[in-house]
Amino acid sequence: MRLSIVPVFLLFVVLSSCSYTIRIRDGRTAFERKQFAVAIPMLRREFEKADLRRERGQLAFLIGESYRHSGQDDRALDWYARAYENNFGTEALKAKAYALKRTEQYAQARETFRTLGIEIGSRYEYRKEITACDIAAEWVKDIPWSGLTVQPAPFNSPQNDFAPAVYSDGRIVFTTDRNIPGNREKYSWTGNRYMDMMVVEPDNASPQLLFPAASGSLSNAGVCTLNKSGTELFLSRSVSYSKGDDAFNRLFVCSRTGPGEEWSEPEQLPFQKDRINYMHPALSTDGNTLFFAANDPDGWGGYDLCAMQRNPRKESGWEEPVILGRNINSSGNEVFPTTDGDTLYFSSDGLPGMGGLDIFKTFRTDRGWIPPLNLKAPANSGYDDFSFLVLSTAPKNTFKRPGELVRSGLLSSNRKSEGAKGGDDIYRFEQRIPLPKPVPPDTRTVRVATPKLLLDVYVLEKIYADPDNPNSTVLGRKPLLNVTVNAEFSGKKQSFVTNSDGFCRLELSENTDYSFLASSPGYLSDGEKFSSKGIARDPGNPVQYFELEIVLDRIYRQKEIVLENIYYDYDKWDIRKDAEPSLDRLAEILRQNTDIKIQLGSHTDCRGNDAYNLGLSQKRAQSAVNYLISKGIDPSRLTAAGYGETSPAASCACTRCTEAEHQLNRRTTFKIE
Repeated sequence: MRLSIVPVFLLFVVLSSCSYTIRIRDGRTAFERKQFAVAIPMLRREFEKADLRRERGQLAFLIGESYRHSGQDDRALDWYARAYENNFGTEALKAKAYALKRTEQYAQARETFRTLGIEIGSRYEYRKEITACDIAAEWVKDIPWSGLTVQPAPFNSPQNDFAPAVYSDGRIVFTTDRNIPGNREKYSWTGNRYMDMMVVEPDNASPQLLFPAASGSLSNAGVCTLNKSGTELFLSRSVSYSKGDDAFNRLFVCSRTGPGEEWSEPEQLPFQKDRINYMHPALSTDGNTLFFAANDPDGWGGYDLCAMQRNPRKESGWEEPVILGRNINSSGNEVFPTTDGDTLYFSSDGLPGMGGLDIFKTFRTDRGWIPPLNLKAPANSGYDDFSFLVLSTAPKNTFKRPGELVRSGLLSSNRKSEGAKGGDDIYRFEQRIPLPKPVPPDTRTVRVATPKLLLDVYVLEKIYADPDNPNSTVLGRKPLLNVTVNAEFSGKKQSFVTNSDGFCRLELSENTDYSFLASSPGYLSDGEKFSSKGIARDPGNPVQYFELEIVLDRIYRQKEIVLENIYYDYDKWDIRKDAEPSLDRLAEILRQNTDIKIQLGSHTDCRGNDAYNLGLSQKRAQSAVNYLISKGIDPSRLTAAGYGETSPAASCACTRCTEAEHQLNRRTTFKIE
């Protein structure tokens, strides 16, 4: 399955749209409900009947997105091209560029990214993707000298099979949505069954259900890991706490006292917060550290790798989890950790890679984790590659000659290779000492650089589809020149000015926290943090570069700006937990810009009595103001305004508004006065 807006690792999260029955009358509704297997044929019929070019472009893009979410990038690519041809715009061109990269058409992807940068007016935005395409193409050429072979395992099915782990008796346990007798109804997202776990002998083609009699308690289960003695099993499982509510992944643990005995009922680990997904547990070799992925809003963005240490003195048996540092986690998704001795393997779509998820490795020194290393091709491909499981390793210092086995194991991928069954498949790999690659003579004098950690701080602004409308589509970002950047670290202060490329560079000290604040006339000052704590120097790379981006928002006075992810329960005005991160962010902006005052506005959709909606929206706006005051913002800088249904964002007749249009109208905004 493809990692994108909602990735492969969320396939067994049952969203509210799938937890109750709703009648689907058209493709757009099916798409909104994330029923992509249902949406595709409906949207294709609607596309054939559409007369207007604009409508055909919109439908073509939705078809492409539906195929992408279903892991069919080759089909999505054609529909993105049709959407762009029908004037859907740069969003279709962007989707086409990434689909080209994921399908390993690197030369075409590079050119499309270059064109995209020109169209949005920023060569900066896709410079990393252009470089990544060039590097990926070189890695593919170097496969004959990699020493690595990758072949499909014999127990794959035409459905999704992924995330292998070693079971207590030496068999392989993995996650699958194949058609198992007695399994539940189909999942409308994929058209396949819900997830379950199976076990199989490594060379067998006939896996069996791991929990054949436990469909009520351990069904819809995901990735698992076991301790070395086979007495503990950690797994992901989706949980919904009320009917119609979204389900979120949680981590559970089962135990047993000896081989052959039944597993206990799964118990949820205690540290997990509401409305956050926790998944992909992986135990360290000694069993004392549990790694996992979570989309905690306090993290670095997307899904981050976290770790927690076992502590028998704690009531829960564990210390509080810690999000791993910025040198491992990116603004994208870091997922599917596995361990082999002191080596941590994981997958990322945020670090430079070949397309979708790429597999990386790192290990910890006394100074922290070294920068992750991409395993390159053929371990990685343009598709999603993940769950790298080492099964055997040759003793150290015993192999010297090319062709001798170093390690072997399993990995998961949805690549389109010979022997692939379809969807996600599990592959065997063998790493051998490679033949030496012919290298042309280098006559240059090589100087050994003094070890350094260098940070480039880029200051950017958003490029809007309508430059005068801060609520219009963000096409990308471009660098801002001559911006003052103030840095604080170790009790010191230092100022920089961004150069003609929109960045300033400084040399980092080890084990130090940095705070940056960027300011420029006509923009809201904003800042970011960076820490060199936990970053170990790479002995093979004496100069290590890191990047930090600070995005400044242009000041639009007397224009409403929508605050994302501010939702209220029906008929209530209390600030929900999932709304707090957006308001916390606004509070931070107000602290950094003490000279501005804002109006908090709240809007309802058209359903309900006019007067009631007006009163409800006023209470909701005041709740947002009260929350900001509780965060230390001066009340004199804040006003609350409830607009009810008087200023809809979507212009539609009330009885004909779609649910998406109603949601667009139910919004919270702020306006700089």
